[in-house]
Amino acid sequence: MGILGDIGHLIMTPLYYVISAVLVGWHWLFSEVLQMDPNAGGTWVLSIIGLTITVRAALIPLFVKQIKSSRNMQLIQPKVKELQKKYGHDRERLAQETMKLYKDSGTNPFASCLPILIQMPIFLALFRLLDHHAANGDGIHFLTDELAKSFGESELFGVVPLSATFLDNGGSAAVQLVAALLVVAMTATTFTTQRQLMSKNMPADALSGPYAQQQKILLYVLPVVFAVGGIAFPIGVLFYWTTSNIWTMGQQFYVIRNNPAPGTSAAKAKEDRDRAKALKHGKAPAAEVVAEVEEPTERRPQQRQQPKKQSREQRKKSSGPRPATDQSPEGEQQ
Repeated sequence: MGILGDIGHLIMTPLYYVISAVLVGWHWLFSEVLQMDPNAGGTWVLSIIGLTITVRAALIPLFVKQIKSSRNMQLIQPKVKELQKKYGHDRERLAQETMKLYKDSGTNPFASCLPILIQMPIFLALFRLLDHHAANGDGIHFLTDELAKSFGESELFGVVPLSATFLDNGGSAAVQLVAALLVVAMTATTFTTQRQLMSKNMPADALSGPYAQQQKILLYVLPVVFAVGGIAFPIGVLFYWTTSNIWTMGQQFYVIRNNPAPGTSAAKAKEDRDRAKALKHGKAPAAEVVAEVEEPTERRPQQRQQPKKQSREQRKKSSGPRPATDQSPEGEQQ
């Protein structure tokens, strides 16, 4: 435990600095610049939302890698199935050929997990700030003792402490209600995000492969995990995770709408929108324009080339001497 504790401390300490700096920076913006009550729960909730936006904006490059990896995983599923049929009897050879396929197609099967893996330490750091430092008024790094006490004692609507949980509610029905609503929102946004990916941006032939089965499992398992664990999360942490889910849902909707995977319902919907947009501006899509231009050309009968006019001597030279049986009376006279 000593070694594990040292490793955990080594990882979490920089995060405490970053999380506390961003959180306090947003709190300063709302309280000093916008003149909001620095001790109000709403000010701290907005600071948490600002922290979420900052974290998710920093993770956009990883999200792009995640989308590309997920798309590649979907598109190579037919090839994975072929490998399974060919090397199903030899697991070692199947693993080698599958990894070779991943390498050749530039696919990293673990890239889809990067955003959530990186967010977990940030989530734990914020959880620790609320559950321990803010609740006890014990400051850490940029979160001074005064700010930690303000954070720990802040109440949303004047009755819901941000450090309270559904289980540890102090007998307050308002805390349970707000916590329950946030847990439901967190669970629903998690489910909707996964469902959006499967129903809109997965080709039909990828919906029956092993990758699709993993996605189906995650579709139902993740919301259950968040729902069960959410009842122990502080209200402030629930705001962070719900906001993060909403960001993911919107970001994913934008990517799927504007850059869908080929052969998916989202790709067909984009083609329909592009066609309708082109017709609205009086322009037909390029494929239709080419078809309209080529069609009359194919139907137009080919003109017969007229032979050049030749003299009698030229015709004799080009045709050569004719057999006697083919000679016409006209030829005999010549």
